[in-house]
Amino acid sequence: MTTSAVPPIRRVDLDWVRILAFALLILYHSGMYYVDWDWHVKSPHASAALQPWMMLTSPWRLGLLFFVSGCAAAFFLRRREAGTRARAFLRERTQRLLIPLAFGIWFIVPPQSFFEVVEKISYPGSYLEFLHAYASGYGGFCRGADCLRIPTWNHLWFVAYLWVYALLLALALRVLPRPLSALRAFAERTLHGWRALVLPALALGAIRLALVARFPATHALVDDFYNHAQYVFLFGLGVVLAQADAFWETLRRARWGLLVAAVLAWAALVTYFARFVDVDPPEALRLAMRALYGIDQWLAPAAALAFARQWNPRESAARRYFTEAVFPFYIVHQTAIVLFAEALKPLALRAGVEAPILVACTVAACFASFEIVRRVAWLRPLFGLLPREAQGSASPATDLRGVAGNA
Repeated sequence: MTTSAVPPIRRVDLDWVRILAFALLILYHSGMYYVDWDWHVKSPHASAALQPWMMLTSPWRLGLLFFVSGCAAAFFLRRREAGTRARAFLRERTQRLLIPLAFGIWFIVPPQSFFEVVEKISYPGSYLEFLHAYASGYGGFCRGADCLRIPTWNHLWFVAYLWVYALLLALALRVLPRPLSALRAFAERTLHGWRALVLPALALGAIRLALVARFPATHALVDDFYNHAQYVFLFGLGVVLAQADAFWETLRRARWGLLVAAVLAWAALVTYFARFVDVDPPEALRLAMRALYGIDQWLAPAAALAFARQWNPRESAARRYFTEAVFPFYIVHQTAIVLFAEALKPLALRAGVEAPILVACTVAACFASFEIVRRVAWLRPLFGLLPREAQGSASPATDLRGVAGNA
């Protein structure tokens, strides 16, 4: 029997997890403007006040998306015949990830970098002059030893990483199909009950302990070893567990316990960072909190997945709309935040007034851009959307490419 004989499925709960996770990204990146962590541009009101709430999702929001993207890969492959599925998967991922990535680097991201150099090093040139420097890879935008690398993908690093992981999965399907099947079978046999709750958390804690101090996050692909370790692990976990019913039932039953554990981990981390903001902690405590941070990278996503599984939402027009909209939203949102932040800055509004306006304007820009893109055939592939013909011929109940397909 080939994979094409397998009945199609739709995990609407995972669609909504993906949609809500990307909504959190809009709020998170808006928050980056107001906290005193380094970012492209900063508010005059930037302070540490918002940091505890940023920490609520900071450890795990992207790991959750990589896990759901792994599930999407498994569902996509399930519907293809064994002899062609790796090639079809990589072709589909290339079309829907690399084309938007290239477009984003050259047409979406540059305004972010322009306002970054204006703000950080008082760049006096025009935007057109900056674009010439951007296209030529100019390396002189420096503040001390910190130099801006251009061209850059900024927030679109996620798209590049996801395509690389898709490439690795496609190669594994071609070169190591039997070990991959054995790994999936082992994961399905092992990761249920307490092991589904504990073992991934311990693995992520161990990854953080082993790598984060030596390889801090760069999002530059070639030297980002800690991030690759955690994200490949979560992506692969999604691939092997997407169809493991016992795993999903374990999460559903443990949803309240997972939520309580995730909240306690967040509270402990926030307390730790607040207590030792200006003084070094004892080394044993530092390592313990480092491990706890990694553990929370599983507890919180598992809780989100568990509650979505319990919710078990039905198919709806809202699901279909936002499943298509969410990737164009993602491509546009950070540039919209930077542009609106710069436009609002001369008004000198209080942060409590300015921040809701900034979020509302960003969301409105995301909706407006999607409504334009979805109607213009040549724009659709630039934002990762299927051609209208392909979209129209696929039944909403069976088109699994939308399930975190562009996460």
